[in-house]
Amino acid sequence: MPRRVDDFRGLTQHSRVRLLHAVQRGPGRQLKELAEAVGLRLSTTRDHLAVLEEEGLIVAEPIPIGRRGRPPMGFSPVRTAQQSATARRRVAEARHRGEQLRRLHPDLEAGPALDERAQHQLDTLYEHLDDAGLEPDMDSSALKVSLIPCLYEDMIDAERPAVCSVHAKLVRQQLEQVDGPVRLRRLRPFVGPRRCELILGLIDEAHDRSDSNDGVENDDSIDSIDGEHSDAELEQFALAARHAAYAREAADARV
Repeated sequence: MPRRVDDFRGLTQHSRVRLLHAVQRGPGRQLKELAEAVGLRLSTTRDHLAVLEEEGLIVAEPIPIGRRGRPPMGFSPVRTAQQSATARRRVAEARHRGEQLRRLHPDLEAGPALDERAQHQLDTLYEHLDDAGLEPDMDSSALKVSLIPCLYEDMIDAERPAVCSVHAKLVRQQLEQVDGPVRLRRLRPFVGPRRCELILGLIDEAHDRSDSNDGVENDDSIDSIDGEHSDAELEQFALAARHAAYAREAADARV
């Protein structure tokens, strides 16, 4: 399918991924703090932040200083569509295209388990993942999304887990931008060297962890990240999963 002119090109540069990660880990940080966190010049950081804001991924908000004068701006992730005109437009367009597609192809309906709000959440998430170049294959009835790993193979191991953390948080935020019951339950990075999975759930299911073993499916393969894990845990699990996937591929090649 041809790419749209407003695809998420903001995440095509490594520096912007690192900058978005810094914003996610410290909402409200100012320009200078973010530039120091990612090791970029102020002018470069300002330009990257402008792109991320135009994409609807972050929002700049004034920080009250209690005196006259222009307040400094703090940068935070977009958590609700009301925070960003771009996010509102993307949500509305995703809903419109999803409804059109289901009218043309009724077999794509998710079934009685998902109400209209949930379906609109999935529409928004699908378009976000597609725009990010992750080639989503969505099974709406099973609430599972298969993805290709993001396109940063040349990033060093110390940064690659941060990429997984960024995308996990973006998935959460995309779902939260639409009022509905669907939440990220687990991220399974590198179930194969070239495939990742998102496991979604409805709100009641997402809080039931009786079968998730705190996000780790077994003792010798850390390949599942619970949707509520902290940044540090997300990064630790993602790095371990990547190494495990490549170890499995190497073992299969020797057989």
